[in-house]
Amino acid sequence: MPGTKSQKPGALSKLYLVLYNLGQTLGWSYILYLIIQHYINPSHNTLWDKTQLPVIIFQNAAVLEIIHAAIGIVSSNVITTTLQVFSRVMVVVGVILATPDSYAAASPGLPLALIAWSITEIIRYFYYFANLTGIVPYILVWLRYTTFIILYPIGVTGELLCFYAAVQYSNDNSDSWSYILPNKWNFTFSYLYVLIGIMISYTPFFLHLYLHMFTQRRKMLNPSATVKKAH
Repeated sequence: MPGTKSQKPGALSKLYLVLYNLGQTLGWSYILYLIIQHYINPSHNTLWDKTQLPVIIFQNAAVLEIIHAAIGIVSSNVITTTLQVFSRVMVVVGVILATPDSYAAASPGLPLALIAWSITEIIRYFYYFANLTGIVPYILVWLRYTTFIILYPIGVTGELLCFYAAVQYSNDNSDSWSYILPNKWNFTFSYLYVLIGIMISYTPFFLHLYLHMFTQRRKMLNPSATVKKAH
């Protein structure tokens, strides 16, 4: 993760992080297995039917990463981590679970998002796990800082398609998840406008995070060039 702090975790924190990252690696590996099985052995169950519970568990578990960064047991930037985690959690909780299965859960964006997420997270969490154990093969570093070039745009496309499906649902059911005036609190909340606002925000956030990963890639895969450029 991109760092802003230099301290290393203590023994107990390190053990916790080893178990956390290993657990997330295994969890997302299981999700990828379910996705592959879904397409190899089709059944009457949808992709979301098969993956719903593990996706809810392991995607929401990523919220802990914000806490890890905030309390300093990992050298991550809290704002960057929050942006990355929030977008995924919003897709799962605020879009797919918040709409009937005939909308976001049936969107072509769901398989795109889940495939990109699972492959990305298997590599990412296993990379963190390997770092904590002190054994990081170069191929893992290369995968961590290269596969995002393809997987990140695929994942974002999938997420936006899920958001679009939720927008369609909100248009069809304008009162759902919305709190409109007049009411005793003199307060209004529009689920539709929240969805549109988040979709619009994807462009600057995507560019920022995508370019940031390219910067990290240069540092990790070609550190000598980075040093020369600095001089």
